[in-house]
Formats: sequence, structure tokens, C-alpha cells
Amino acid sequence: MVKTTSTARQKIETDINKITGAIRNIPDFPKPGILFRDITPLLGNAGLFKKTIDLLCRPYQDRGIDYAVGVEARGFLLAGAAACRIGCGVVPVRKKGKLPFKTFGATYDLEYGQDTLEIHQDAFSKGGKIIIIDDVLATGGTAKAVAELVEKAGGKVVGISFLIELAALNGRTKIRQYPIHALIKY
Repeated sequence: MVKTTSTARQKIETDINKITGAIRNIPDFPKPGILFRDITPLLGNAGLFKKTIDLLCRPYQDRGIDYAVGVEARGFLLAGAAACRIGCGVVPVRKKGKLPFKTFGATYDLEYGQDTLEIHQDAFSKGGKIIIIDDVLATGGTAKAVAELVEKAGGKVVGISFLIELAALNGRTKIRQYPIHALIKY
């Protein structure tokens, strides 16, 4: 784990405030009553995007991470950049039927039904050190399913990083056995 001085903590807090300021709130999307956190302005700002990736990767520097697993779809963007920053491979987790080779699948509950995610069976070698990266931790169902897929494929989940955590939805409770890192909490 990287130690942080008080000056470094202040800089991190300043950077997180700037990152938070670049996230656009869209009321009533995708349906009435939902406040959608749109990260596309953040992704389009090169300096803030770099800071975001640096902060998402901070807990995993020098930990011998083998792969960053990105969750469809925005997690792909974050995981790909994180893999470059850390110096590891990147593995996509996709919705059912989107991967071309033999897969493992995990079905999980959504607020409005169920969905299935898949990972290639040969995504990484047994015992590989894996970080899972996604944009939002909400109810925790997606993250739990992805962690199960990583373990089914033989990987060891070293941690799960999120750009945003919607704390009121208590998603953290479904994945509490893993180290969780979230930059922004609403």
C-alpha cells in the first residue's frame, strides 16, 4: 500500500474534487426518478482522465497485478487505461453471447430482472492476480458476478476499484470479502 503524507492527501482530495466536478448529473435517465452520473465529460478531459486512472491504480502499484478486468461497457475504458498504467494485461467481461470463445457465465439480479455476464475460460492463468475495475458500484450484483467469474476462471481477486460508489444502495455488502476502492462516494 502506498503511504500518503498530509500534503499528498490534500492534492488527492483536490484532484478528486476536480474529477467529481467533471461528472454530469442527468435527472430522470434512463427512467423517471433515476439520477444518472454521466462520466463522458470526464473521459473527454485528458488531464482529469489521467488523474482518474492514476488514483484508481494507486492501491495496486507494485502489487504484481497480472490483469485488470473491465466490465462492459464503461469499465472497459477504465480497465484498459489502468492496465497500461500498471503494466498488466486487460480482460473484458461482457454480456452473454458477446465473447467468441468458450466462456464461463454468471447470472445476477438487477432492479428490473436478471442479466448474465461472461468471461473467456482461458482469460488468465490459474492464480493470476486480478483487479476488477468498473465505473459504478450500485447494488453490488454486477461486481459480485464478475468476482465469481474471475475466481471460476482461476484468478485471485486482489481488489475491486470503482470510479463512483452509490453508498445508499449498500452494494459494498455483497462484495465485502474483497478490498474495495472507490474514488467518489455519493
